[in-house]
Amino acid sequence: MTTPAGDDGGIAGGDETVLRLSGDLQFRATTPSGFEVKIDSLANAGGILAAPTPMELQLVALGGCTAMDVVSILRKMRQDVADYQVRLTNARAAEHPKVYTEIQLLHVVRGRGVSEANVRRAIELAMTRYCPIFAMLHPTVAITERYEIVDDSAGTTVSGEVILPPV
Repeated sequence: MTTPAGDDGGIAGGDETVLRLSGDLQFRATTPSGFEVKIDSLANAGGILAAPTPMELQLVALGGCTAMDVVSILRKMRQDVADYQVRLTNARAAEHPKVYTEIQLLHVVRGRGVSEANVRRAIELAMTRYCPIFAMLHPTVAITERYEIVDDSAGTTVSGEVILPPV
């Protein structure tokens, strides 16, 4: 079958990601922006990993997407954030395809005078409006987002959870 010039049969306007086998179950992926990412499988070579698994990268994508949104929003709110981390834990189904059934994100914000209301709002906006990875996973995966705010000037820590309204 021939295709018209310029029609590669892909999604209109879509960018191409290419994965190339590099050994056993290891692959090198090249992203549309030209970056290379290596991936591997626990089924590879007796369970010895040479790179992250696709499922691990999905957690990195969720955490990264959410974190970038939250930090960007907090900066726009003029919050004095000195350090920020997102820690993800998860549970997976016992049977194949062993999808994530639960993911918990803990946002740890350290700074001076960081407002709890602003942190809650930034996380909520990331969850409901800005993070496409969250949107693709939720509500299929139960995602819980908690936060800890460490105030360096007051020496206090405040914790809480952002709960989304039912879908």
